[in-house]
Amino acid sequence: MSHQYTNALIHETSPYLLQHAHNPVNWYPWGAEAIQKARAEDKPIFLSIGYSTCYWCHVMERQSFEDAEVARLLNEHFISIKVDREERPDIDDIYMQATLLFTQGHGGWPMSVFLTPDLKPFHAGTYFPRAQFMLLLQQVADVWRTNRERIEQTARQVAEAIARQTALSAPSAEGLDERLLNFGVQALMEAFDPRYGGFGGAPKFPPHQALRFLWQRYRRTRDDAARRMVVITLEQMARGGIYDQIGGGFARYSTDHRWLVPHFEKMLYDNAQLAPLYAEVFALTKGTYFRRIAEETYNFVLREMTDPQGGFYSALDAESYVAPGSHEKEEGAYYVWTPEEVKQVLGEQDGELFCQIYDITPSGNFEGKSIPNLLNRSVEEWAKQLTPSVSPPYQGGELTPSDSPPYQGGDQEGVALWQWLDEKRRQLLEARQRRPYPHRDDKILTSWNALMIDAFARGYAVLKDERYRQAAENAARFILTHLRDADGRLRRTYRDGQAKLNAYLDDYACLVVALVELHKATEKAEWLQEATAVADKMIELFWDASEGGFFFTSHDHPEQLIAPLKSGFDGAEPSGNGMAALGLLELGRLTGRADFLAKSRQTLEAFGGFLPRAPRGFGTMLYVLDLMLSDGTAPLRTATVAISPDAILRVEVSPDTVTLPPGETAMVSVHLHIKEGWHIQSSQPTLDFLTPTKLEVTSSLPVQVTAIHYPPGQPLQLAFAPEALDAYTGDVTLTVELLADAAAQPQTGALELTLSYQACDETRCLRAAQVPMSVRVRVA
Repeated sequence: MSHQYTNALIHETSPYLLQHAHNPVNWYPWGAEAIQKARAEDKPIFLSIGYSTCYWCHVMERQSFEDAEVARLLNEHFISIKVDREERPDIDDIYMQATLLFTQGHGGWPMSVFLTPDLKPFHAGTYFPRAQFMLLLQQVADVWRTNRERIEQTARQVAEAIARQTALSAPSAEGLDERLLNFGVQALMEAFDPRYGGFGGAPKFPPHQALRFLWQRYRRTRDDAARRMVVITLEQMARGGIYDQIGGGFARYSTDHRWLVPHFEKMLYDNAQLAPLYAEVFALTKGTYFRRIAEETYNFVLREMTDPQGGFYSALDAESYVAPGSHEKEEGAYYVWTPEEVKQVLGEQDGELFCQIYDITPSGNFEGKSIPNLLNRSVEEWAKQLTPSVSPPYQGGELTPSDSPPYQGGDQEGVALWQWLDEKRRQLLEARQRRPYPHRDDKILTSWNALMIDAFARGYAVLKDERYRQAAENAARFILTHLRDADGRLRRTYRDGQAKLNAYLDDYACLVVALVELHKATEKAEWLQEATAVADKMIELFWDASEGGFFFTSHDHPEQLIAPLKSGFDGAEPSGNGMAALGLLELGRLTGRADFLAKSRQTLEAFGGFLPRAPRGFGTMLYVLDLMLSDGTAPLRTATVAISPDAILRVEVSPDTVTLPPGETAMVSVHLHIKEGWHIQSSQPTLDFLTPTKLEVTSSLPVQVTAIHYPPGQPLQLAFAPEALDAYTGDVTLTVELLADAAAQPQTGALELTLSYQACDETRCLRAAQVPMSVRVRVA
């Protein structure tokens, strides 16, 4: 096919970028060429971020990016850059922060951001209708020409705000313990929808990691509130339209609070997180409906999302052509039905009953057609209602064999009806497969594939289906063969025989977890060895030696971004830091590697302050903490952690609880981790005007401080000082000796510690600062 226009995206492998390769807009991929062109021509950058199965991205393309007049404005006044957010989550994350700032918290895709040539954002939004977008382009071009100073001032302020937000960590002041887990359960209970499950109102997204935390909480403590939230949510999602009742698998989210009307795109990562959860809930409850949903979801991935080489595709589009040969697309066209369409496949009598059960009506529940669902009644409730006198077709005794055999164990009421429905659904699936198929994004992403490897491994461990083990191992070998370099570095994306882009933290972290789960499911040593190698490389490339936890991009990331990235927050996918903590915990237990266990603990500590403030967003870390506390040998929190106000020091006081029998002594250690490139004065600085490092200790308890030990400093010659300074650098430990009064009565209180210090680098000294801390002391 010949095209009137072709731009620089034609050389990319991303399906999203290729969708725009024949727009009249002179698109560039993100990279040096486009950025240098913007600087050379002194033009602002229009940055458009989306993904290939994004419905509103398609709408904006049709309305604006395929329009010659819009293209003229963009080509004349801007350098236009397209980014696939799934390939470049770093760029997406940074500029989503800008979009949230400009829109008062309303983010989404397509993301439309205007940047200075030095990549600082000065305006942002999401989808713009054509007329509004053209007016905005003209206004931005005019202001760029007439009031450049105002734009650059805004850009500087926004870039500074983003830098503060994207690398935020918050060590816990009170320790990581059961209190945080109980608080997390309570906070989720307050937001829980007791009728339809999930948390909050519409739109409703599957709360994958919150549910996984709650289920782990139930497994360990038998907390019935946690169990109820998980069971209700999983059942209601599976009965709703967000679940594909004909072909299996979950859509991205529900536009309503009942889980009825989905945003029809299907993402690999949603199904990878939900399928094993259904399997694990089945394993404990023996509720066969959960097993059914797990198996149908796995079957969907095997049937429609698996590449012949072993990897897994990324997504299916929400919209598709309404009929063979049509040029018109509609959202959900592949998935919705009318009663007439059902009866054409199943016949009048069978079709009528099927439509009653699955809420397929003449008026429809979605734009005149029907999304099959079981929200009004479950199959078991239907089985009770359809009495023998009605003589429904499933009671004849001659049943056509189905893909899914009737399940044994519990929920026996509807077994025969389920068997009949399975055959009818199989017939409808065959008919649906003759419809125009939605666009499939067939790129293979390392982190998403790792989530699916993890899912199949966990599914195999419960359901013992050999297909799941084979799928997991095939995908693992594919990733390790095709998306790993000779030096052990991973690549982010693969398509058309090309592996591209340096991988990010979540690629490494999710793969560590997946390989550990594969080892546990198969007991093969090779997967444990591979997990260890990936974990070592992850620590080498991403570990934050100053404050703990992991950066999202590697230390040698080839591009200079406007802000660092470091987060423990779960989005649609589990956070990279949460998965890193999980993988290192599991791997440390299996290998005996104390460094893995320590870094798992330190990662949780780096974000521990967020756990009580935003438990819904830190489900992965709460899950990991519960796992730690479930094993007496786990690296429990043993230190109080504080970060200095100037962020130069990370201070650990250990242990965080001291037990002192009357008349006995104990030691408390204060570990100072000094940021690279900085030093603090020793306890006896060389120059009188410099502030010494000093520790003050007070307590109302009958406990005396018998000594505070400071290590000797090291000579350090700096340009501004006339003589060598006596200073501390790197890691330093101070010790405090305590003595409980011999006549002390049993009691508990706090030991208050205040560290005073002064930090300097090679050219300057900061003002003296203090770090307050406390240690729990029990006299007993």
